[in-house]
Amino acid sequence: MAGGEPEDPQRMQENEAYQERILAGVSRTFALTIPQLPDRLRRLVTNGYLLCRIADTVEDEPELDIKHKQHFHTVFAEVVAGRANPRSFAAALTPLLSDHTLPAEFELIRNTPRVIRVTRSFNESQRAALERCVRIMCRGMQRFQRNKSLRGLATLQELDSYCYHVAGVVGEMLTEFFCDYSPLIARQREVLSSLAVSFGQALQMTNILKDIWDDRACGACWLPRRLFERHGFDLADLAPNPPQDTFGAGLGELIAIAHGHLRNALTYTLHVPRRETGIRRFCLWAIGMAVLTLQNINRRRTFTAGSDVKISRRTVRATILAANLATRSNTMLMLLFNAAARGLPLEDPAHLPRGHGVSSSLRSALSDRP
Repeated sequence: MAGGEPEDPQRMQENEAYQERILAGVSRTFALTIPQLPDRLRRLVTNGYLLCRIADTVEDEPELDIKHKQHFHTVFAEVVAGRANPRSFAAALTPLLSDHTLPAEFELIRNTPRVIRVTRSFNESQRAALERCVRIMCRGMQRFQRNKSLRGLATLQELDSYCYHVAGVVGEMLTEFFCDYSPLIARQREVLSSLAVSFGQALQMTNILKDIWDDRACGACWLPRRLFERHGFDLADLAPNPPQDTFGAGLGELIAIAHGHLRNALTYTLHVPRRETGIRRFCLWAIGMAVLTLQNINRRRTFTAGSDVKISRRTVRATILAANLATRSNTMLMLLFNAAARGLPLEDPAHLPRGHGVSSSLRSALSDRP
């Protein structure tokens, strides 16, 4: 079998079935979008998501101190690279998880060896993309865990760097998967690669804005401090019902930047061949839900809980239906996006070019990426 030791076919099927089951437990969104992919990609992307989720679980566990998180992130990157034992990793980490870790995440950590057995079945280029993504993500999480505080990140460049390490690198990994899957998509590698990080940042920034209060309850703030200081607001003073004229103005600037990244995400999707409807839907559903979440945040800039701006299940169903009807039409998709984004502030194209490339701040943040 390509990628590692021969695996019993029945056992591999059981491991793959486990991936499908646990995905639904650890992510509602990706449990919706990943099944839209062609079978070959679905298996691969599910595995990639679960590897990233294991790294996230280490980052999010409040009972682990920074030293332990750094240790487990380092070991996990070695596990994915095939240089450390997944059973030893799972056996050491599982007893340290607290009740704050969701039962499905606890189960995922305990079953790390099953996920890794699937990882080792992939071809060399696929494994290389997985290993690179996890290595960069784990290193980035170590860095930002050391420096997290309620005062926020220092600058917009720091926010860009954070988004790259936890999401932009995933966009790069998915692009490698798509190009490996289809020679026709591979012809678009240059433009897709130029937009992949921006796509990841679009989704991550939307989540950061939605989860401001949840993150704050965990002792973290991922907003850029100096951006808000320019509007006369100190993030150290952030409390429920923040002032609309200062905090709301800073939030509006971030909404505009996220909106610009989402436009890049749409351009990315439009460069996927029309016949690849599964890949397009995988991208479009995520973009649509992010745009509508941004709309809710923009309308309620003084919201005090993520639930205040979360889109409804009815809205999710409508987003899916509209995206599915327009999947093959670039013109219709652009019209739908513009309708969904109507009224959202948009960052100056001089800072964030529409269509190609990423912001000057993001380019600077990525200049020393691994």
